[in-house]
Amino acid sequence: MSRLATSLLFVFLSAAGAQTIASRIASSADAFLATLDQKQRQTVLFALDDAQQRVRWSNLPTGFVKRAGLSMRELNATQRSAALSLVSSVLSKRGFEKVQQIMQADGVLKHNEGNNPMFGEDLYYISILGTPSPAEPWILQFGGHHLALNITIAGERGILTPTLTGAQPALYTIDGKTIRPLGQESDKALALLNALDETQRKQAILSYRLADLVLGPGQDGKTIQPEGLKASGMNERQRAMLLDVIWEWAGIVHETAAAARMAELKADLGETWFAWSGPVTAAPGANITAYYRIQGPHLVIEYAPQRLGGDPALHVHAMYRDPTNDYGRKLAAK
Repeated sequence: MSRLATSLLFVFLSAAGAQTIASRIASSADAFLATLDQKQRQTVLFALDDAQQRVRWSNLPTGFVKRAGLSMRELNATQRSAALSLVSSVLSKRGFEKVQQIMQADGVLKHNEGNNPMFGEDLYYISILGTPSPAEPWILQFGGHHLALNITIAGERGILTPTLTGAQPALYTIDGKTIRPLGQESDKALALLNALDETQRKQAILSYRLADLVLGPGQDGKTIQPEGLKASGMNERQRAMLLDVIWEWAGIVHETAAAARMAELKADLGETWFAWSGPVTAAPGANITAYYRIQGPHLVIEYAPQRLGGDPALHVHAMYRDPTNDYGRKLAAK
C-alpha cells in the first residue's frame, strides 16, 4: 500500500471512529431522555446558552447550593441506570471510576455523620444544555457535593472544563479495599516535587500558604499570574512527570477527546508552570496536605486540601479549567 493510501486510510478510520463515539454519546443521551416523562424532561433540559444554568455548580452540598436538573434520588432504577450510562459514555473508564468513588465517598461521609441527609450518593444531579447531537455542540452537567462535571460535546470533541473534583473522606475502606479517589493526583505531584533539584524546588515552592481554590466555583473569567517553576526549566524526565500529573484531569474525558487535549497541553508545556504551597512530605499511602497548581496558556489545575473536618489529607478540593475554552466557548463561537 502506498504512503498516500495509508494516510487516507488512517484519516478515514479516525473519522469513522470519531463518528462512532459521537453517535454513541448522542444515543446514550437519547436513551436517558426516553426514560423520562414530560415533566422530568422539562426539568432536565435547558437551552445551550442558559448562562445561569452553566454556572449553577459548586463543591458544597446541595443543601447549601441548590442544583437544577434531576437528582439520582428523583429517578427510578431504570432512569438512574440510563443517566449513569450517559455520564459513563462521555468519560474514560478511569474517569467514570473516579466519579463513582467521589460519590461513594459522600455515602461514607453520610454514614460517618450519623446518616446526615445533607450527604449521600443519591444527591447528584444531571442536566443537559442544548439538544444532544452527534455533530452540534451541547453540554452535559453532572454533579453534587465535591463534584461538578461540565462537559461540552461536539462530535469527537469533549471539553471537560470547568470541572471540579474533590472527596471527603479522600481515603476510605470498602470491603477491605482502601480507596483514594484523588490518590494519583496526590502521589504523582509529590513524586514530581521530589524529582526536582534544590534550585528547582526553591522556584517551585511558594513563599506563602494557599488554603483553597483560587479559581473555584463562582470564579469564571478570573485570571491569575503564573508562579513557581516553568517547565522549560525542567529536564525531559521531569516534564514527562508533569504531563503525567496533568493526565489525571485531562484523562477523565473519553479517550479520543483526552488524546486531543493532551496533544494541546504537550505543545504548551514549555509555557506551563508548577507551583507548590505547604508541607513537602506525606506518609506512605496518605494524601499530601499541600496546595499545588499547574498553569499554562490553556490550563489551570489546582489541588487544595481542606482543614474542615480535621485532617486536610482526608478532605480535598481540585479544579480543572481552560481559561480560553471553559464551557466549550470556542466551539460556540464557530
